[in-house]
Amino acid sequence: MSLQTTHPRRGAQGSQIAAGSAVALIIIVIASLLPRLPWHRLDSLVRFVVDRPLLSAFVSAFVVVNFIAINCLFLIWLERKFAGWMQARLGPMHVGWKGTFQTVADALKLLLKEDVVPALADRPLFVLGPYLVFVPTVLTFMVLPFSLAWVGFDFNLAALFAVSISTSTALGILAAGWGSNNKYALMGGIRAVAQLLSYEIPMILVILSVVTLADTLSLTQIVQQQARLWNIVAHPLLLIPGFLIYLTCALAEVNRSPFDLPEAESELVSGFHTEYSGMRFAFFFLAEFSSTFFSAGLGVVLFFGGWLGPDFLPAPVCFTLKTLVMIVLMMWVRWTLPRLRIDQMMGFCWKLLTPLALLLFCAVAVMAK
Repeated sequence: MSLQTTHPRRGAQGSQIAAGSAVALIIIVIASLLPRLPWHRLDSLVRFVVDRPLLSAFVSAFVVVNFIAINCLFLIWLERKFAGWMQARLGPMHVGWKGTFQTVADALKLLLKEDVVPALADRPLFVLGPYLVFVPTVLTFMVLPFSLAWVGFDFNLAALFAVSISTSTALGILAAGWGSNNKYALMGGIRAVAQLLSYEIPMILVILSVVTLADTLSLTQIVQQQARLWNIVAHPLLLIPGFLIYLTCALAEVNRSPFDLPEAESELVSGFHTEYSGMRFAFFFLAEFSSTFFSAGLGVVLFFGGWLGPDFLPAPVCFTLKTLVMIVLMMWVRWTLPRLRIDQMMGFCWKLLTPLALLLFCAVAVMAK
């Protein structure tokens, strides 16, 4: 008895790439036309919102949360399609045109699932865990500048705020692992804390290197100083290694392969979110893909000129396109490299990345002096 398998034709994959490119081009054209609409007619409404701090904060948070939700739907679909391309298969094809609405169907499925809490779980920690992971992710988006005008809150300590608030997600993951009263979840939570706190050190050192060169902690000012040359072009000997360190740490920070040890299926079932279902489980996924976008966006701000680009593209569109390119690079790494062992992962951080980041920071300090 022989088992016959079928493989997608090259023409089918080529048509998907062409269709995806056409859709992306249409979206870019529509986004480029948006600034030419008569938005000045809404000036009175904008002034009404801005003059009321509580209403302004609510509107900003509402826009950020909805952007995160829609962005996650797109990134999950993109990752499935990209993984299919990397593995010579088609990916989702049946729900909507070319599987466009597959992620929407998955979101509806999670909304309709029963919210189950294990009988022996520490209920307060179990319930609080997903929110402790998701809320800091939302807060980081408040300082991510899509353009000089498209930023939730622009203040002089934005880089410090982004680093400090993103680190607090480790508390939520540990609370979820401990509160589940499950040995696999607890092990995943412990791994996550060790990984996040370890890789945060070289990442912070790289960010401090860029901040030292720019002499400011404001993300918008860092971008504006790159009007002539991107940082990675202006200081290639220092910031090309710095970008590689940052990219590696970003992969570890968002638990993506080859650093997805906190949720290693072959060892820990699903890690710290093993016992979660429904929307509590969805919050972890929202946080992971949102953190991926934020990490890529922060990398674009620090190294690749942020929203600065061709004049025919609106600044938010240019920033989003740069960020998506970096996200695709992160996806490429995920679907190329195998998962590391936990000792390899920790040794790679403490024995290689941290000394290199320290050396980089010392070199930048000497140069800035």
